[in-house]
Amino acid sequence: MAGEKLFDEKTLRKLEQLMLVANQVRAGVIKGERRSTRRGTSIEFADYRDYTKGDDLRRVDWNIFARLERPFIKLLEEEEDLAVHLLVDASASMDWPRGSDAPRHVHKFTFARRLLAGLAYISLTSGDRLAVSTLTDRGAQQWGPARGRARVLDLLRTLEEFQSGGVTDLNEALSAYALRGGRPGLCIIISDMFSPGGYRDGLTALQARGYEVALIHILSPDEVNPPLTGDLRLVDVETAVGQDVTVDAAMRDLYQRRLLGWRDDIGRYCRGRGVHYVAVETTIPWEEVILYQLRGLGVVR
Repeated sequence: MAGEKLFDEKTLRKLEQLMLVANQVRAGVIKGERRSTRRGTSIEFADYRDYTKGDDLRRVDWNIFARLERPFIKLLEEEEDLAVHLLVDASASMDWPRGSDAPRHVHKFTFARRLLAGLAYISLTSGDRLAVSTLTDRGAQQWGPARGRARVLDLLRTLEEFQSGGVTDLNEALSAYALRGGRPGLCIIISDMFSPGGYRDGLTALQARGYEVALIHILSPDEVNPPLTGDLRLVDVETAVGQDVTVDAAMRDLYQRRLLGWRDDIGRYCRGRGVHYVAVETTIPWEEVILYQLRGLGVVR
């Protein structure tokens, strides 16, 4: 998943015009819609970020502008930016469909990493403080926290090393991250939600710590509409537990109704708790999730 293959110039230009937004202000965590409106009280220089429309022109570094012909804003040590946390489910069920002949654009973990990379690119080019982590029982793979456009290639190299496998207990993984994730902010979770123990306690733990949460629920199209018939033995890819079933038209119809009901139930719960929720299938281009679904939810602007 090399950077040049992930981002063509047209997509890159679109992403550079966007930013991630925390709409639910939490006292003591995020002081404004995007980042703190409080000016840094320290005169100690910390970093630069790109100028965005509405920034105070008095804070532009005109020396940098003269050299690069591009405006940058000075950040001071005590200035608060938006903390962004991107979490991706790395359980064995995300490694689907399997096999070398599986179309890569419908492989769940590949899709998830591409989507994560797009969101991370927006965050880093906007000057946010970004942290990335996998959700797994095998020891989380982590990157950051870091800030700045210069870290994009390093992030992409790290994402190439992310691997899926094992089991993910979402309640346990999200609760653990709520405790160790550092400064709360906007937390975006990418998962297929196949977690026998559920997810509600984990989301509650994040919100209790002050995180604003968005959940991207991804499924492969053959999970929504499985092309199976006859007498079969189905084996859980995470637990290796088998189940003998007979799949006919009535069984497929029951399966689809239950799956859609399960997905709708997750959506209703999230909306009732103020969690942003979007359900997608991996056949759609990953960038459309950002440009349309997340934009529609107000997570991206």
